[in-house]
Amino acid sequence: MTGPQNAATDATPYRVLIVEDDRSQAVFAEAILRGAGMQAEVVAVPERVMGTMERFDPDLVLMDLHLPGSSGTALTAQIREHPRFEHTPVVFLTGDQDPDRQVEVLEQGGDDYIVKPVRPRHLVAAVQSRVKRARALAASRQAPVESDRHPVTGLYTRPALMRALAAQLAQGKSGGALLVELGNAAALRKHYGLAAFETLINDAGRYLGTLTGEHITARLSDNAFMVVMRSGDRAALDSYARSLRDGIGYHDFAVEGETLRLRCTLGYTTFEHGFTDAGEVLAACEDAAREAQASPIGIAAYAPTRAVVAGDIVDELRAALVPGSDRLYLAFQPVVAVAGGDDAQFQVLVRMHGPDGNVRKAAEFLPVAQAAGLMPQLDRWVMEQALLLLQQRRAESRPLRLFVSQSPSTLAQDSYVGWLQEALERHSVDPPSLVVDLRLDDAIVHVVLLQQFCEQLVPVGVQFCLSQFRRGEDANQLLQELPLGYLRLSADFAQSPLPQALHDEMRDIIDRAHRLGLQVIGQAVEDPQAAAALWVAGIDFIQGNLVQGPDQALDFDFRSATL
Repeated sequence: MTGPQNAATDATPYRVLIVEDDRSQAVFAEAILRGAGMQAEVVAVPERVMGTMERFDPDLVLMDLHLPGSSGTALTAQIREHPRFEHTPVVFLTGDQDPDRQVEVLEQGGDDYIVKPVRPRHLVAAVQSRVKRARALAASRQAPVESDRHPVTGLYTRPALMRALAAQLAQGKSGGALLVELGNAAALRKHYGLAAFETLINDAGRYLGTLTGEHITARLSDNAFMVVMRSGDRAALDSYARSLRDGIGYHDFAVEGETLRLRCTLGYTTFEHGFTDAGEVLAACEDAAREAQASPIGIAAYAPTRAVVAGDIVDELRAALVPGSDRLYLAFQPVVAVAGGDDAQFQVLVRMHGPDGNVRKAAEFLPVAQAAGLMPQLDRWVMEQALLLLQQRRAESRPLRLFVSQSPSTLAQDSYVGWLQEALERHSVDPPSLVVDLRLDDAIVHVVLLQQFCEQLVPVGVQFCLSQFRRGEDANQLLQELPLGYLRLSADFAQSPLPQALHDEMRDIIDRAHRLGLQVIGQAVEDPQAAAALWVAGIDFIQGNLVQGPDQALDFDFRSATL
């Protein structure tokens, strides 16, 4: 049993309301929590719960499942209806050992559950963890509103621009947005150093602000800025893009006693394409900006791809996404530690049953889903199933970690981050058990979007993996710009025998990743010789058919696995 100590990390002790009609159980819980430095109060009569909530204002409610004349789930629904207690964690106390019943309790509004009888240390740890997270979320919701302007450049901040962009989309299809990229960030940073580079880009941002005038302008990343035009058609945006390109390109900037001119490329889009949120506009501008970098004039307009969609597969996919369908399912491939260990972790793969019972692998239908605009719906289905699984395994005291791929079109949705944060809470998932997979090619194209996405989810503990990694200037820069925890190598490094050039590149990548504190996964490993080459290079994890092929079962024995 823990000794008396203040469980709270801030000045105010944690406050816990215990709703329990069994006096011995109530006294036990109250004594344990008070002994850990918390304030605890007991309510035995359901009718008095809401009044006590108003007066005591608890950080957490410890709720008995079965109460006289009521139930814990019914009381939880009452609590959730009160605006003041909408986000107050409710942890159920239950003697029911059935995992399905425990999952049902969580689905009915509980944030967690504790099985009776409970050990004192378990009770304290469960309450501390939940209250700590709830207070952190409450603090973020109550954080003071930041200024809409950057203190150095005077431009708008990125959040302010995204809000303005969303408001503009709501008003109609007139106007557009431009993504302005200045110079070669990696080369400039390497030549002048970080401090001088930052001064240069801030100077360029201030000057860009004088050119854009009344149009909302914000810096989005190292050398990228966005401008929102409230009116104008494609011709107007194209003309404006040329004026900005020339305005920047013919201006002299001073850096380290030198005079420098910055090459400027611009990608732009009008709002006529029917974007539903600001993230989609940003992704479209990034696509156009990639085209602009290869264009002789340094300017490109966004043009939606008109891919030919395989009608039969689209119909199959739409039918599979209908609630209640069992045609989509998940398969799992173990990610095994080379040094050994019993932590269970799997790559999540999606499969689909065709109408004749055949199995379609992801490569057959994901490109079709992307072209048909179904990728966000499919990604949410995969994520929801993964979170349900994490919830169930936690209920069974068999935790695991899942690597789940998500596409840029999904991450670009304004609502997605909020949905994922709410889903993590709803399923009582410990965020470190979720790793979001980001493909290297997607990350290079959509780095601004991914930076914004990661910044919002890192504080709640979600981890990130950069997949299909090969060395390159843009790829190496991403290791610095994204808050990664894992790096998954390209399948090129699983060749056997491995060419010496690839072997040297692999060692360099692994060494660089380890210096940055990243763990490295070797994938698509099919034979012992490839595994041996990865092991010699210092790989952390192995994934591939040598270990085990994708399977619906999650019964791989990590403890006994040998490579």
